[in-house]
Amino acid sequence: MSKKQIFSIHSLNAEGDKFVAEVSLDATNAIYKGHFPNLPVTPGVIQLQMVKKVAEQHLQRDLKVKTIRSCKFLEVLNPEKTPRFIIEFVIKENEVIEVNAMGRWGESTFFKAQVTYI
Repeated sequence: MSKKQIFSIHSLNAEGDKFVAEVSLDATNAIYKGHFPNLPVTPGVIQLQMVKKVAEQHLQRDLKVKTIRSCKFLEVLNPEKTPRFIIEFVIKENEVIEVNAMGRWGESTFFKAQVTYI
């Protein structure tokens, strides 16, 4: 039995240390039935997981969170109202991977995060 995915990565376009991913949400996923009934909200932990998965795909390697320096959830990410959105990234690779990410669509910004991975 396969698990239904909450999100899918549709495209990933890179230019130097900056890149943009287009992501879609599956509003029929069971997680939205409980978070919250009749007002589906994408949990913050899922939004951070999207950042990690897109960074892993871009870097073609597994990452582990070392620290979350900053994380702000600015607007509700409702999969029925916004089934598709983009995540903009800046990645700096040194001894660790520094990621600045912002999830947005149109004029709406859903989250901003600064995460360090190893």
